[in-house]
Amino acid sequence: MAEHEHVRVAVIGSGFGGLGAAVRLRREGITDFVVLERADGVGGTWRDNTYPGCACDVPSHLYSFSFAPNPDWPRTFSGQEHIRAYLEHVAQVHRLRPHLRFGCEVKRMVWNTREMRWDIETSGGSWSADVVVSATGPLSDPKIPDIPGLDSFPGKVFHSARWDHDFDVRGKRVAMVGTGASAIQIVPSIQPDVEKLVLFQRTPAWVMPRVDRAISGPERALHRALPFTTQLRRGLLWGIRELQVQAFTKRPNELGLVEKLAAYNMTRAVKDPALRAKLTPDYRIGCKRILLSNTYYPALARPNVDVVASGLAEVRGSTVVAADGTEAEVDAIVFGTGFHVTDMPIAERVVGADGRTLAESWSGGMAALRGATAAGFPNLMTIIGPNTGLGNSSMILMIESQLNYLADYLRQLDTLGDGTALVPRPRAVEAWTHRVQERMKRTVWNTGGCTSWYLDAAGRNTTVWPGTTTEFRNATRRVNLGEYEVLRAPRTGAADDRQAPAAKAAHA
Repeated sequence: MAEHEHVRVAVIGSGFGGLGAAVRLRREGITDFVVLERADGVGGTWRDNTYPGCACDVPSHLYSFSFAPNPDWPRTFSGQEHIRAYLEHVAQVHRLRPHLRFGCEVKRMVWNTREMRWDIETSGGSWSADVVVSATGPLSDPKIPDIPGLDSFPGKVFHSARWDHDFDVRGKRVAMVGTGASAIQIVPSIQPDVEKLVLFQRTPAWVMPRVDRAISGPERALHRALPFTTQLRRGLLWGIRELQVQAFTKRPNELGLVEKLAAYNMTRAVKDPALRAKLTPDYRIGCKRILLSNTYYPALARPNVDVVASGLAEVRGSTVVAADGTEAEVDAIVFGTGFHVTDMPIAERVVGADGRTLAESWSGGMAALRGATAAGFPNLMTIIGPNTGLGNSSMILMIESQLNYLADYLRQLDTLGDGTALVPRPRAVEAWTHRVQERMKRTVWNTGGCTSWYLDAAGRNTTVWPGTTTEFRNATRRVNLGEYEVLRAPRTGAADDRQAPAAKAAHA
């Protein structure tokens, strides 16, 4: 590789968002791009999360690209290994390998006003790019709470997203911290093998049955022979979830019946009234992500499992201590405590036109026009940006909508000519954010009575989209140049040397 390389587009990350962007670039006829990946392979969160029982809680045929249907999904809800294999297949079939640069973690990225480009320093070399697509994803950097005494713990400590496969849990005493989507898969997977499992639960989750089964050979053969049947299956899955959105976003009280179904799911498996009391949430279902499992509650009812209805507060040697004073001796601590979602580390490494980092710009809360572009950061687009998350459907639908926006963004730049950039007007970002937050006020995520990872430090929901995927697709179908300033590279010459070094803005 050359010491420095300039490309039309640099994509950061090779999960669903990054690979989707790469495929879309090729379909738009753009081949002058690289995909910068800090790891040694593609897959994003589906590469990093290899914990026991890791699987998706969105149906397989909906959790895949519309332009890359997979007729051979083995189960209705596929496991991590199958999803990663699918992404490897996408990279191969769509000829993305020549564009991939592994071992290239972005360390710093600075907007160069004079050259109208991004200068990018990575652990594997330096690049510059006219446009950067940040597809690092919100579930990429694990979050481990600051627990007093944790550094002195003599046993094993790791996050669910960094599972230590050299550690054999058989016959061990394990503390599981957290009760989110990862924990409810890990607990039943390791419970039969461990001597003791202590689950630290700050807030119980609503858990619904997981209607999972193997997809039969004849079904897969039908999908291979008649591709439209795969599309029909995907369409039905999508339509059902679109109809559910109203209850989450406009009529949370209608979720009462779903709560009763979830409570029945618990009662069937947990006969101990005291344990049921610990596991029963005191908030409206849907406020936190609804979890799916047929094995979580039965595992918690086993004699070698203790549920501590309190968070982990302290570690004293090999003793873990809960906030309520409960103590337990353990050999390992596994954190299922989520990720840096509203404070993504990549934001600290991106320096915009005014010299501020994206993290500084977002110090009052993440905000991006149509979930994609941030004020002060020209020619930078985020895939799965602020308020693009979903509480009940597939993120692939949102990613593909943002890819439509990316494609039109690049077309607009081509029309404007070389040496130009687009940056959203602050008032456009503010107007979009205000509309989103106004809609958010009546959603279950804001009114359901819980504290979730959807909320930032100020309690504002900067994560979830308060509408249907159809609404979002319509909102991101085209770039409205009226929401942007057009920046042009400064002309060289004595007259221009007297001007401020900032790029001049031209109203579209």
